Order: sequence, then structure tokens, then C-alpha cells
Amino acid sequence: MHFASDNSGPVHPEVLAVLAEANEGYQMAYGADTLMDEVRDRIRDIFEAPEAAVYLVATGTAANALALATLSQPWETIFCAPMAHIQEDECNAPEFYSGAKLTLVPGGDKMAPEALRQAIENEETRGVHGPQRGPVSITQVTERGSVYSLQELRALCAVAKEFDLPVHLDGARFTNALVALNCSPAEMTWKAGVDVVSFGGTKNGLMGVEAVILFDAQKALEFELRRKRGAHLFSKHRYLSAQMAAYLRDDLWLRSARQANDNCARLADGLRAAGASFAHEPQANMIFANLPRKQHRRLHDAGVAYHLWGSNLEGSDEDELLTCRLVCDWSIKPEEIDRFLALL
Repeated sequence: MHFASDNSGPVHPEVLAVLAEANEGYQMAYGADTLMDEVRDRIRDIFEAPEAAVYLVATGTAANALALATLSQPWETIFCAPMAHIQEDECNAPEFYSGAKLTLVPGGDKMAPEALRQAIENEETRGVHGPQRGPVSITQVTERGSVYSLQELRALCAVAKEFDLPVHLDGARFTNALVALNCSPAEMTWKAGVDVVSFGGTKNGLMGVEAVILFDAQKALEFELRRKRGAHLFSKHRYLSAQMAAYLRDDLWLRSARQANDNCARLADGLRAAGASFAHEPQANMIFANLPRKQHRRLHDAGVAYHLWGSNLEGSDEDELLTCRLVCDWSIKPEEIDRFLALL
């Protein structure tokens, strides 16, 4: 019963099989392997973007930081939600790689168009003494498990375009959001106004690989140079390519995300039936549930793995509600979910 993170789950067997195949013989290094050709063609096909530039890195932090560095200048600011992943979980990597600062748009886990417009208008008001306007970064799925609708994405991108600013989509859980919205990758990215997307795989059954897709190929060389200079160009690149190739073959990326989201829905339904409330409405594969301390203790004593959010088990009030984060991946078995619910 492991709900700590979708980073904690196993690599999908179909991925391991393709990695074993890729390990035979020799391949050219640094992304010149034949599997990368397959990956590039497949991503361009599923995103309906035949001219897109496609690159692979090993981590989501690298994908986001290098993408934002490519979109911004050191004297600019990057606009994002206060709970954006680039703000909460990347140790200032976007600032380090880009030299730019983050401007947090007032609100919660999502940005609202009017709040974004106000934040943008507040900059470039002090001439050379203040930061200049830079890219907008959107986290999809958000850090609280919410999903931006297509209408919300279009509205945010429209505000960015009013000021001629590029838009980056942090898609560590891209496919979980995609299947929740039942839309196409193109609809959730460039058709909505997104310029660059971090297309995640690690949280959805891969060993460790993320794709960066630049819909404006004029930025391709700069990204390549930043990737190399930032020490994120793999020599034995075929092992990144093999993972992403397996991910995209036979729609494994969609099957895994649907299973993760279905697991989350099963868990959420059971929590509701047990009387739990939610700090944020579950929309993809992540739940923030409020449970009494005594139930948390029972679950922890039984060996369930998950994180408490902003609190701990210490305290004498057994009925005090504590918020936990429960994350489902593709590999969780229905009987594990049912056992967890039975413990409640």
C-alpha cells in the first residue's frame, strides 16, 4: 500500500524490455541513435507538430529549467502560480539556469487570467531598475492535483500573448491531465498557445526521462547548447531514447496514465464513502484528504506509505483532522486500494 508518490513506483515491464533490446550492440552517442529518430517522429505525430524540435533529458527539473532558460533573459521575470512546481520543488533551478527571477501570481494552485494580467502589468514599470517581463509557466497537473481545463489554458495563454510573452507548460504529469480532459496533446499545448512543453515520463512508468518539445524550432540550437553547457546531454543517450520509445509504442503512455487516474478515482470514491473530506478536489492521480489523527496512526501502523501535508502524527487530539497526500501510479493493485480503505 504505497501512495507516497508516482515517482516511487516500478518501471513498466514494457519499458525494461525495450531497454534490454537497446542494450544490444552499438549506437551512436549524444542523441544520434536510431531510437531517437523514432521518438522524434512519434512525438511530432502525436502533437500534430511536424516542425517541432524534440529533446530528451533525465529529470523534470532539467526539462523545466533548461526550457525556461531558453525562453527568458537574465533581466526578465518568469510568471507562475505560488504553488507551481518550479517554485515549490526545484531548489531555484529555473532561476539558476535562466538568471531570471520568479514572480508569483497571487492565488492558489492555479493562476487566474486577470491575476496574471495584473502581475504582468506591474512589471516594466521601473525602467532599467526592475525586471522585464518574461515567460509564463503553467504546471499541469498542479501541485494540488487540479487540472487546468482547455478553456483555462487558452485564457492564460491569451493574456501572455497580449504582452508577446512565451508560455511554458510544466507537464511532469502531462498525460494524467490529458486523459482527464479527454483531449489531444495539440489541444492542450500549441493550439492553446503553449510554446514549449516539458512532456513527463518518469512519473508515469519510465525509469527517468522527460521530453522537451519546442514548437518554435528557431529556439532549438539554443536549447541544445544550454543542455550541453548544463551537463544534461547524455553520452549513452540511447537509454533515454529507449525509454521514451517504449512509452510511445502501443500507447503505453496513455494506458499507464488512465490506470493511474482510475486507481485514484477508486481510492477517492472509497475515501468519500468513509467520510473523508478533500482539501482539493481530485481530478487526476493525486488526492489531498483530511482524516483524523487516529486513522492516520492506524494506517501508518499497518505500513501504508504516504505523506502528511503540513502536519505530523504528534499530538494528543485523536480526532484532529490532518491532511495527507495520496498519489496513485499505474502499478497499484485494486486489492491494495481496497485493503487501505478497509483499514479506515
